[in-house]
Amino acid sequence: MSGHSKWAGIKHKKAVVDAKRGQLFTKLIKEITVSARLGGGDIATNPRLRTAVQAARAANMPHENIQRAIKKGTGELPGVSYEEARYEGYGSGGVAVLVDILTDNKNRTTSEVRHIFSKTGGSLGDPGCVSWMFEKKGLITIEQSVADEDEIIALALEAGAEDVRRQDDAYEIITAPGDFEKVKEAVVARGYPTVLAEISMITKTTVKLEGKQAHQILKLVEMLEDHDDVQHVYANYDVPEEAFAEMDK
Repeated sequence: MSGHSKWAGIKHKKAVVDAKRGQLFTKLIKEITVSARLGGGDIATNPRLRTAVQAARAANMPHENIQRAIKKGTGELPGVSYEEARYEGYGSGGVAVLVDILTDNKNRTTSEVRHIFSKTGGSLGDPGCVSWMFEKKGLITIEQSVADEDEIIALALEAGAEDVRRQDDAYEIITAPGDFEKVKEAVVARGYPTVLAEISMITKTTVKLEGKQAHQILKLVEMLEDHDDVQHVYANYDVPEEAFAEMDK
């Protein structure tokens, strides 16, 4: 998600996260397992694993669960072999959508993701059809209520960030992927709590939607994020914040 929609979506998901904590743990365990399999089980030398473990700790996942997932990834314990894939498609109003998955059955997941797209007024596309609309960047989000704008900008840029954006009641710090870790460490060292800190896909343009189309794109994203195999959803929509509130009615 991008801009206004990204932050509004974060606030919406925070309100329901407890009800879906088991599902969140499942997704985090998958990411930890795959990260450890690809880059080893040492968080000091595996940035992807380090980020996954930090996300798990932020979600209050028990330490033993984290260690078990790492050992399954390194082969010290038996575990399921997951395959990574990225789907691309279009949502209502021509919104570009990227979907990152980890699955033990790609054929099944592909069929289910295609069904979600079609059910919500969208369509699954061919590889490369929308990825050119996004850039891989580090993204760190901080609530404005806990930070001074001038200090955040100075801190972020000094640490190597590319940009700091003000989005409603939050600051978004944008970094090159290679600078993400050092910028995040600088922010944390200064004592600023982060709402979100991840390598993300940042959209180059946005599509404004209202009414039925806004509801359809939010439903598409919600259904995709609710799927057990989906790790991340990125979309270039911009909808009024009221549309998120209407989702709960």
